[in-house]
Amino acid sequence: MSGSVADAVAAARPDTEPLAGRTALVTGGSRGLGREIAIAFATAGADVAVASRKKDACLALAEDLSAATGRRVTAHAAHMGQWDQVDALLDEVEAELGPVDVLVNNAGIAPTYPSLDKVSEDLFDKVFAVNVKGPFRLTALAGARMVQRGGGVVLNISSMGSGRPTAGDLPYTAAKSALNTLTAGFAQEYGPAVRVNTILAGPFATDISRSWDPAVVARMAQDWPLERVGDPAEIVGAALYLCGPRATYTTGALLAVDGGRLAAP
Repeated sequence: MSGSVADAVAAARPDTEPLAGRTALVTGGSRGLGREIAIAFATAGADVAVASRKKDACLALAEDLSAATGRRVTAHAAHMGQWDQVDALLDEVEAELGPVDVLVNNAGIAPTYPSLDKVSEDLFDKVFAVNVKGPFRLTALAGARMVQRGGGVVLNISSMGSGRPTAGDLPYTAAKSALNTLTAGFAQEYGPAVRVNTILAGPFATDISRSWDPAVVARMAQDWPLERVGDPAEIVGAALYLCGPRATYTTGALLAVDGGRLAAP
């Protein structure tokens, strides 16, 4: 039901700290898109747990981010492809920061290979373990606890490649397609208390992009609506929206942040 104009204006005013009082866990949070999301969430008022396989990198970010924002920021080492480490990670974070209100499944791997017939079983299993098994287990545990406490938000970072796979990234994009499916399933299972959404990320200038041939990327970008790769900080608006108070009627959604690549021919 619609209220008064004054009420609508008050509700529409920007909130400088939309995540105040929340606790967020960001996997793969020490670099790339995860790092930008962790920084944005702490700036938006959340206490943040930064997790990756390399605790030293998490510690460096946690110390700098805590000093800059005044928020509690903790560092955690965990391999998202290891079931028992996922369990331990959530327990450790909640012991240090309290219940997790916002979970960002950002950790992922996309190893290269010469051709599809050269993909080893070990490579295939690792890709699915980190990109699918880890997010499944962490969302299952964190989501169940969120339901018991009355609410929470999960954000998965997938890839636009899940809708446009190529031979050069097929195990990775297949895994991200599975992550998209998990988004729909968990949204059904844990709603209405918990919202679960996904960002379909396009090409961003992260560590992975260092291996790209600039000339090839430039030629490809001519066919993209925005004609460039993204800056990692450009993921922040979508992440804050989906995890914040403005998206309370959004769940099970796949939001493309890819410079228009999914819309391109």
